[in-house]
Amino acid sequence: MQLDPDSVPKLWRMTRLQFDPVRQRPVLLYPEGAVLLNDTGAAILELCNGSNTVGQIVSILAERYGADVSTDVSEYLKLMAERELIRA
Repeated sequence: MQLDPDSVPKLWRMTRLQFDPVRQRPVLLYPEGAVLLNDTGAAILELCNGSNTVGQIVSILAERYGADVSTDVSEYLKLMAERELIRA
């Protein structure tokens, strides 16, 4: 799946984000397993709500972190799309 700045990513319907109290970190749960997330990964996926474009996600996070995050966000979303954990 190719994601461009106008793509609108959304978490796969069988996934959910939550905080794992045992590991003390965010996690993306899906039927076959779980992905432990760092804070940045969780921030990206929280914005994948079917309303924000990739470009908007980049803008929101660039403002939040005060840095150019376009490459990081694009690569992370591509990885999640390859694993079929997000749809666009």
